Amino acid sequence: MNPGEEKEKTAMVLEIQRMSTEDGPGIRTTVFFKGCSLGCTWCHNPESISARAQLQWIGNRCIGCHSCLTVCPEKALSASPDGIIIDRGRCKGCGTCAEECPSTALEIMGKTWTVDDLVHEVLKDRVYFETSGGGITASGGEAALQADFVADFFKRCRAQGVHTALDTCGQVSWQAYEKILPHTDLLLFDMKLIDSEEHRRYTGKGNKKILENLLFIRGWREDHGCPDKLWIRTPVIPGATDSEENIAGIGEFIHRHLADGMDRWELCAFNNLCRDKYSRLDLNWAFHDAKLMTEARMTRLCALARSRVDDPERVQWSGSVRSEEAVCADEPERSSQPALRIIDGCRADG
Repeated sequence: MNPGEEKEKTAMVLEIQRMSTEDGPGIRTTVFFKGCSLGCTWCHNPESISARAQLQWIGNRCIGCHSCLTVCPEKALSASPDGIIIDRGRCKGCGTCAEECPSTALEIMGKTWTVDDLVHEVLKDRVYFETSGGGITASGGEAALQADFVADFFKRCRAQGVHTALDTCGQVSWQAYEKILPHTDLLLFDMKLIDSEEHRRYTGKGNKKILENLLFIRGWREDHGCPDKLWIRTPVIPGATDSEENIAGIGEFIHRHLADGMDRWELCAFNNLCRDKYSRLDLNWAFHDAKLMTEARMTRLCALARSRVDDPERVQWSGSVRSEEAVCADEPERSSQPALRIIDGCRADG
């Protein structure tokens, strides 16, 4: 690099998910960044929590050739009757074994991207954005932990006429938001638990900073006129966030502090499709046996949420649910290929 030349910004990205309809309006391309400031016990993307690249072994792809064992520079792999064992303490996520694996049974989760390359990649989907009113969403993990990169990425996308959305847990510095918000069209802000000690119990951190940041963002929007839209999202997790006290408490906070400053409050029903992710990372998942919410329960919680805010029409729920028939018969949830329902204008799969 020449003297005075600015170093090119890079970020650690978990994956780029195309054709997304859950992370903002229209058809979107969601960029999942690695690294998170919370450790939610129900996390649906556990591979996004660590900020560094990680290795996973996918057993149904493995052909048992063991070529990976000899190339690992850290000697972090071994074979067992159950398959390949990864010594997480030794593995540096270098990817040598994944490059050698002929069946793609070993994968590296996480790749370093430059702003130029990432902008070029997401612009391949421009036609979908233009026809659907969609755009790009930065999610995670917590994308705002890589604020300089995300700000530049958003700025470049908006210069190309692409709508930008930031999905955030709120547990970052206000300085990070100051960098990103000027280039953000939509902010998706998580409010998980209103009780700070319960928040600490389930996420590892209290919610003081998160609530302070939400108030900061309210003031920023009033002063700067951006982001254009603010959506609050609450994950409805059985036994954790799904109590009526929690939903009512979040609603009261929104009523007292946001008033007309919130454009949508979305209750996002729990899903259990991430079970395999935990096993591939050699992790136990506290919600492994938790069942999907029922439509009746989500409808009741949505009605409660609507009773607490100024404009009830701004409250919606979404996600996969199990039928009442399955509840009565104690049948498995219908979580694959669900039928499409429309719940008050918001897609809900059930």
